[in-house]
Amino acid sequence: MPAVTVEDLTIIDRVPTVNLDASVERPVKGVTTAPAGFEGEGFPVRRAFAGVTLADLDPFVHMDQMGEIEYSPGEPRGTAWHPHRGFETVTYLIDGTFLHQDSHGGGGVIANGGTQWMTAGSGILHIETPPEELVVKGGLFHGVQLWVNLPPKDKWLSPAYQNLEGDMVALVASADAGSLLRVIAGDIAGHKGPGSTHSPMTLVHATINSDSEVNLPWDPSFNALVYVLAGSGSVGADEVPVRTGQLAAFGPGEWLSVRGSTQRVDASETLEVLIMGGQPIGAPVVQYGPFVMNTRAEIEQAMADYQSGKLGVVPPGALQPFRV
Repeated sequence: MPAVTVEDLTIIDRVPTVNLDASVERPVKGVTTAPAGFEGEGFPVRRAFAGVTLADLDPFVHMDQMGEIEYSPGEPRGTAWHPHRGFETVTYLIDGTFLHQDSHGGGGVIANGGTQWMTAGSGILHIETPPEELVVKGGLFHGVQLWVNLPPKDKWLSPAYQNLEGDMVALVASADAGSLLRVIAGDIAGHKGPGSTHSPMTLVHATINSDSEVNLPWDPSFNALVYVLAGSGSVGADEVPVRTGQLAAFGPGEWLSVRGSTQRVDASETLEVLIMGGQPIGAPVVQYGPFVMNTRAEIEQAMADYQSGKLGVVPPGALQPFRV
């Protein structure tokens, strides 16, 4: 981990130093630990947002960390064809390969730092599954799927698909040149990620060395979350400790801080985090399985529309899970 990196962080642009005296640091409201579970056809996940209030998550709804796991031959699993309505799915693959196809014509390969950004909107069917080679040989697999809610007016948009290759992300170093920030969506100090979003938001994957501190300017109108993919460190002015599988939610302010741990046995180990936030939508959220709407009646309509084929149909000769 991870696939997209920079060997010499001193040669790329840096985030400007935060004026600590003239701005307010975001306090840490709380830290939760993700429970483990299984998704799709049986691949292991951590439910990153479990135990966090929707008020702290808005505009996000759900996130799974998939892996990190070294599969043996025959073990890799994905999802079969299934529906979505009312939000966007963001699948970021740090290591390994996934194949995607949907009923609206989108599709492709997600691999090694790439992201697929699918706007389900009014309704879509899709599949995400490992390729034959990974199923047969096994191998490393690690990724994240994030669900981003859509404002009520956008829940009926036509479905859309963005294929964001790993080399498309914006790369910027921390002010101390000890951390690498990969901007997938949003803007960090003028460095814009390639993801086009309907809900204003920022999504960053940061690699933080043990002697580095990230002080990151953050839109005061956005919420702020830090999820630990791997390693250990601390967040906030009080240096609250965090480790793999934990999520820190922040209160209001103008910037946030994340630090690598100086207590690691292996000094080369890095802290890997997702830093994310967005402008809260503030609308009611009713979720049932793969549907995220504003009322129970809209959920019932989504179920009826799916059963009647109105959310799309599986294309002839469509991609299917590979079995050994």
